[in-house]
Amino acid sequence: MISVRLWVMAVLKHIISLLLLTVCYFSYGQGGFSLKSGEKHEKVKFDFVNNLIILPVTVNGVELSFILDTGVNKPILFNITQTDSVKINNSEKILIKGLGDGEPVEAIHSKNNRFQLGDVFNYNQDFYLIADSSINFSPRIGYRVHGIIGYDLLKNFIVEIDYSAEKIKFYDPDAYSYKRCRKCETLPLTIEGSKAYINANIKQYTTIEEINVKLLLDSGSCDAIWLFENNEQAITGPIKFFDDFLGFGLSGKIHGKRARVQRFGIGDFELHEAKVAYPDSTALQYITRMDDRNGSVGSEILKRFDMVLDYPNAKITLKKNGSFNDPFKYNMSGIELQHNGLRLVKQLVDDVESGYANTNENGIKVYTRNQFSFELHPALEIAQIRENSPAALVGLKEGDVIVKVNNRPIYRYTLQEVSEMINEREGKKVNLTIDRKGSILKFSFELVKVL
Repeated sequence: MISVRLWVMAVLKHIISLLLLTVCYFSYGQGGFSLKSGEKHEKVKFDFVNNLIILPVTVNGVELSFILDTGVNKPILFNITQTDSVKINNSEKILIKGLGDGEPVEAIHSKNNRFQLGDVFNYNQDFYLIADSSINFSPRIGYRVHGIIGYDLLKNFIVEIDYSAEKIKFYDPDAYSYKRCRKCETLPLTIEGSKAYINANIKQYTTIEEINVKLLLDSGSCDAIWLFENNEQAITGPIKFFDDFLGFGLSGKIHGKRARVQRFGIGDFELHEAKVAYPDSTALQYITRMDDRNGSVGSEILKRFDMVLDYPNAKITLKKNGSFNDPFKYNMSGIELQHNGLRLVKQLVDDVESGYANTNENGIKVYTRNQFSFELHPALEIAQIRENSPAALVGLKEGDVIVKVNNRPIYRYTLQEVSEMINEREGKKVNLTIDRKGSILKFSFELVKVL
């Protein structure tokens, strides 16, 4: 009898141990991203391209590139090809909505995936995969990206972002100590659902007084400020502006008005003549919770600070960095660039072949022969041209491939560097050599200040 009782107790103890193990494993899996056991922080190098932080994230064993986007909840993957060989677990088809003037897009919801960023990992991560190949931000950025990631990666950590050094550090909140910093300012964040909001003050040219605005913290936007027109809240459309292409959202293109605000204040920090965009209402049709949200603050503002994002304690710490006083530039040429295919480039080799040949009784003849190599480089084409812009007025067209800027071949420059060349300063003359369906043409225009 005793032996039977001991056997039953042993079995029950084993079952309880298994249940505890299962519960612990389940809690661990549902807890989101965490640090490797025993680690208190992890530092990761990122690439900063077109005002966007791009992180190397391994998904189910395959390394991909993700934009860090504080405006997104679950990771979203796109631009995935067969060569990427990403395994997709436990999937179902759904529709998702985002910014843009189009319709919701079809996506695959996948569960129980392994995500890892250095020693930061989550082995039970959901993500959405967009199969539509037309949704691909890489050509406009000039850098191959596979997706966006935000709240799920940030919510369990205190995160330091150093834009100048292009480094991001993830800290265990229990092991983090705030440094004493007289030049820093700590401000509250409002966390609603999976999104973080911050309050700021804006002085528009159309209003007498400053107004307080609630803005989405949006590191996935390469812009400075977006404002939603709302007369009840004194956010009125600008008087001096131009209509512009603002970017792409998951649901299509975003157009709106481009202008400046007289003053932008966040805490005690003030920025003057900051760029602002007023997106068209059609681009905002799928945004929820807009009752008290006035817009968003993007990376062209955020990059001017060293930043500590503290989602667990709902606060953000800011400190000016070397970019704080940089001017807010905008597209004066009217040209939007993108990569599209490859272009064969003929290049003169530095080493010149030399030799000699017998001629007649007078001696020898020395000869040289130029050597060339042929290389494939990304073709940089005009994706869009703003109506009535300097580029449009001289006859440049969408699809034109840029070969030279001011007689400099552009194949060794990045998309961002070429964009800077053609938008450098007011009054600058820009000479472009372009390839239009095999014909080499030349155009000249002068950059004109609109705002």
